[in-house]
Amino acid sequence: MPQDIELYDVTIVGGGPVGLFTAFYSGMREMKTKVIEFLPFLGGKVPYFYPEKVIYDIGGIPRITGEAFTEQLIDQAKTFDPTIVLNEQVMHMEKQPSGHILLTSNNGAKHLTKTVILATGFGSLKSVKLALPEATHYEGTSLHYTIRKMTDFEGKNVLISGGGNSAIDWANELVGIANSISVVYRKSAFSGIERNISKMMSSSVDVYQPYQLTSLSGENGFVSSATIAHTESGSQKEFPVDSVVVNHGFEIDLGPISEWGLKMEDGTIVVDGKMETNIPGIFAVGDISNYPHKLNLIAGGFHDGPIAVNSAKLHISPKEELKPLYSTNHEPLLGKK
Repeated sequence: MPQDIELYDVTIVGGGPVGLFTAFYSGMREMKTKVIEFLPFLGGKVPYFYPEKVIYDIGGIPRITGEAFTEQLIDQAKTFDPTIVLNEQVMHMEKQPSGHILLTSNNGAKHLTKTVILATGFGSLKSVKLALPEATHYEGTSLHYTIRKMTDFEGKNVLISGGGNSAIDWANELVGIANSISVVYRKSAFSGIERNISKMMSSSVDVYQPYQLTSLSGENGFVSSATIAHTESGSQKEFPVDSVVVNHGFEIDLGPISEWGLKMEDGTIVVDGKMETNIPGIFAVGDISNYPHKLNLIAGGFHDGPIAVNSAKLHISPKEELKPLYSTNHEPLLGKK
C-alpha cells in the first residue's frame, strides 16, 4: 500500500550527468531525494559510450575524460546522501488522492514521491546493430559498438563503419594507436562536425565513401578481413581487418513513460519555463526536455536541473518564499572538503 512506502520530496528518473547534478542541487535545497537509474551503474551514456573521450565544453573544466567526469559527478551527487536505486526501469505512474505520485518499476518496486524529475536522456539507448548475418559471430571479441579502452586497439587494423560524430571522433582518437584505420560510409558527405571531418581527412585515416560494409570473414570470433562495396557502382574491395567498430546510431526507447499522457514532440517532452510538463508535479530536464532555444549540451542540462528542483520545491510548498541559493555560503557545505 502507498501509505507503507517511504515518501520522497523528489524522485529523479535517470542517473546520467544531468540527473546527478540535479540530485546534488536537490540536496542543497534540503529535499529528500531519490535517483532511479535503469543501468547497473551511474553516469548514463558517458561512461558507457565514451569513457576515454575528452570533454571540452563544460565551463571551468578545460578538458576531462568521460570516466573522470563521471566519477566527479557521482561524488558531487552523493554530497547530501540521496537514495540511489540501480537496475530499475520506471514503468508506470499513478497520481494518488493525496496528490503524491506512485511510480512502479519493471521489477514491481514501488516509489512514492511528491514530485518527479525526468532526466532520462533520450530514453534507453541501444546501438543499431550491423545488419550482416555473420555479425553476431564477432560481437564482443572483434566487433564493437563503442570503444571502452583505446589501448585494446593498439597496433591493430581497425575498420570503422559510420559517418556521424562518433565514427569520426573515434577515427581521430585512434590515430597513433591503431596500425591502420579505415572509415567506411555509405554517403558521399559526412554528417559530423566540420572541423573534426577536416582533421580526419588530413590524417592517415583511409576514407571510403560512398561505400558500405558487405561482409566479414574470420575464425573463432575474430575478424580477419572485410569486404566493402561502392554504393553506386557495386565495385568491391577486400582488406585485412583485426577490429570493426560500428557507429550506425542508436535506437531510442523512452519506454512506458511515453504513455503517461505527457505532451510529446519529436520524441521529447514539452516543458515550460519552469521545466514542468503538462502533468503537475512532473518535470523534465536535459536531452529529453523540449523548450524554445534548447541547448543540447551537458552544460545546458546543468541549467535545467536547478530550475526543475526550484519548481518542484515551490510545487510542494507554494506559499513558502524560495530564497536564492549559493554553494559558496551554503552552511552544510562549508564544513565539507
